[in-house]
Amino acid sequence: MLKGKVALVTGSSRGIGRAIALKLAEQGADVIVNFFRRRQAAEQTAKDIEGLGVTAKVIKANVGDPEKIGEMFDIIGSSFGRLDIFINNAASGLPRSALDLDTKGWDWTMDINAKAFLLCTQRAVRLMEGRGGKIVTVSSLGSHLVLPGYTAIGVSKAALEALTRYLAIELAAKGICVNAVAASLVTTEAGVLYARLAKEQLGEASPWQTTPAGRLVAPEDIANVVAFLCSEAAFMIRGQIIIVDGGTSLVPFGLMNKGG
Repeated sequence: MLKGKVALVTGSSRGIGRAIALKLAEQGADVIVNFFRRRQAAEQTAKDIEGLGVTAKVIKANVGDPEKIGEMFDIIGSSFGRLDIFINNAASGLPRSALDLDTKGWDWTMDINAKAFLLCTQRAVRLMEGRGGKIVTVSSLGSHLVLPGYTAIGVSKAALEALTRYLAIELAAKGICVNAVAASLVTTEAGVLYARLAKEQLGEASPWQTTPAGRLVAPEDIANVVAFLCSEAAFMIRGQIIIVDGGTSLVPFGLMNKGG
């Protein structure tokens, strides 16, 4: 249980972030709901969290902007005085082949998906100092599998996972556990958008129609693993990338829908 813990979940107005925020709240944590564009959705998430009997606070911040990251953590510090759990969930990027990438798209994707994790962690550690804490980042199979139109996103996720390992060792002495959860296609708005754009721009259908487990990954599947990693039961898990994909990464994509 996470009763009395204070958790920050970036990008938690909807999708995977919302599911994680609600799961942590169910286990007793007060949750900071971070969003950038969808205030109404963030406020609804906060309302649902408060309905579970814990505190919720909504903070607007573009984690791709270092100044906004600083402002967000200043608010957390003044409002709660500490932070016990940091979930790095906010992500961005559109399907583009390597040769179609421009510098603006590359920098935007790297800033949101990789650099923000480092900058947020640096600030989170200050609020965890002396008490320990849990840090979990959300990655994807595209960090090590070559997926259509996923170049910048995949590279950013690979950087994210490498950083997870480095931080896990560096922060162990401070009593802070750092891990990552990597998923295949998840049934969210962003997941559906990726599948559609990949097909439109590259003429390829999504490689995921189902999984060996019999269905696609749901946001709640990710949230369950994240919550476990935030518990004391996961104390000895450090710097690991936990894959949640229903077995997808074990089967060649060409055989996925043939039952082979």
